[in-house]
Amino acid sequence: MDTRLNQEVILEAQYATVWERNSDVIPDKIALICGDKEVTWREYDNRAARLATILSEAGLGDDSKVGLYLHNSNEYLEAQYSVFKIRGVPINVNYRYKEEELIYLLDNSDSEAVFYQGCYTQQIEAIKDKLPKVKLFIQVNDGTNQLLSFAKDYESEISASEPMERIDRSGENIYMLYTGGTTGMPKGVMYQHEGHLMGMLNTAGAWGLIPVQERLEKEDLEAIGNEVKRLAEEDNLPVSIPACPLMHGTGMWLGAIIPHLVGGTVVTLPELGFDPDNLLREVERTKANNVVIVGDAFAKPIMDALDKAESDGHPYDLSSINTVISSGVMWSSEVKQGLLKHHDMVLVDAMGSTEGGMGSSRASRDNPAETAKFVLNPGVIVITDDGEIVEPGSDKMGKIGTSGLVPLGYFKDEKKSAETFKEFQGVRYSFPGDYAKVESDGTITLLGRGSNCINTAGEKVYPEEVEEAIKRHNDIYDCLVVGLKDDRFGQRVVALASFQEGKEIAEQDLISFTREHLAGYKLPKQVLFVEEVMRAPNGKANYKWAKETAEKELT
Repeated sequence: MDTRLNQEVILEAQYATVWERNSDVIPDKIALICGDKEVTWREYDNRAARLATILSEAGLGDDSKVGLYLHNSNEYLEAQYSVFKIRGVPINVNYRYKEEELIYLLDNSDSEAVFYQGCYTQQIEAIKDKLPKVKLFIQVNDGTNQLLSFAKDYESEISASEPMERIDRSGENIYMLYTGGTTGMPKGVMYQHEGHLMGMLNTAGAWGLIPVQERLEKEDLEAIGNEVKRLAEEDNLPVSIPACPLMHGTGMWLGAIIPHLVGGTVVTLPELGFDPDNLLREVERTKANNVVIVGDAFAKPIMDALDKAESDGHPYDLSSINTVISSGVMWSSEVKQGLLKHHDMVLVDAMGSTEGGMGSSRASRDNPAETAKFVLNPGVIVITDDGEIVEPGSDKMGKIGTSGLVPLGYFKDEKKSAETFKEFQGVRYSFPGDYAKVESDGTITLLGRGSNCINTAGEKVYPEEVEEAIKRHNDIYDCLVVGLKDDRFGQRVVALASFQEGKEIAEQDLISFTREHLAGYKLPKQVLFVEEVMRAPNGKANYKWAKETAEKELT
């Protein structure tokens, strides 16, 4: 498609503005599905506009921050849309946070309003008086608790409010996502709407959601509306299920924002915890064509559920699925192949962080992909700690730097911003801390975060590399690797591993198996077998838990 058409008006590159365009172009198409609740694009826009009125009447507007303390739901996306409408900044709140963590996040972000799930009334009551900046609390009724006396009821307020008139916005409006990682307090990563939106739209093109031959620019946005209309007429709009939480970048960006940009439907699973059978039933019911997950923590249970259903003689219908997308952690090749046995689809392994996208790999039945091996995105470099470009095939390790979609910085943290976002040879890059090797064919092999790197006898060992080697064993379900203090080596490599159901292996046998895949200095000196390897709700490694558990049990 030639998207560069002569346009009298250039659409502003701001999420609310683009979604308003979608509501005008495809008003009767479904935008949101959660259980038996379906919301059309016209309804989506109208409900968000009424919520925007509530926010505006409370004194919120340009750059106002609004906490979203919600589970995956239609309400999460409506609330976010309403914040974009007033040129505000939605703040993703981890619903697992305890009282002090909630206070820190909402205070650090300068939140002036909070949408919260009804089941969290106790937490809201406990922190309310410690958040003097918050003017408005809006409670989403989930059938668990009564409305708090100082709060407004979500549905009642929508019914009682008139839709806010559409306003002019700017691609310079701030968008922010808090990222916590596994250590330290969460940080708000700031973008301008235009840069972030165009980055997401170009990712949609790379996935094949829209047929583009080149990078899109702001001038193409109006023409994209024609493409959305065409896809709707062909009944070919994307239907996406983010299986991971919307409060994290993978779920929100890949599972919700990207499909929304091209008029797609977002299907949410409201229950906490991950139920692979529920996901697969929703795939069948909604005819979803894209599913977004986070590595093996989601892919393995899905594979197990598919295997069981097939052995029981009632296989799931996966015929609608075109793509399964994973981001954030490595996704093992063995699990990819296990999924592909059930359906021929494209498995996209997108490696990146909130601070920048690094590379990707694509696998299908005709194109098996290696674990942790990625094709570099355009504008991505790998440099040594001495500031030298890592040459392909040199076997040197270096830090990954990403250009293009580079954040403005961290909110209220100039020091960390200066350390992470800096120029190299005249180009601004993001260096979030991930290390990699560049192979002779130009692909990268990801090694992991420098902050998690283990220094043993002067050699650097990256946990992810050891974890993948251990997880190759058929009896191992999951694994995390940490470094513990060691009088002889400085640090020793220690693995925490869980078994596949009904399986077991001796510690030394597992270490011997791992020797087949790793150099001797990378081998775990000890393996601690645990009932469950703990991970964050988004599937990412909980190295803090792993280290504390290993220290308690092994020192």
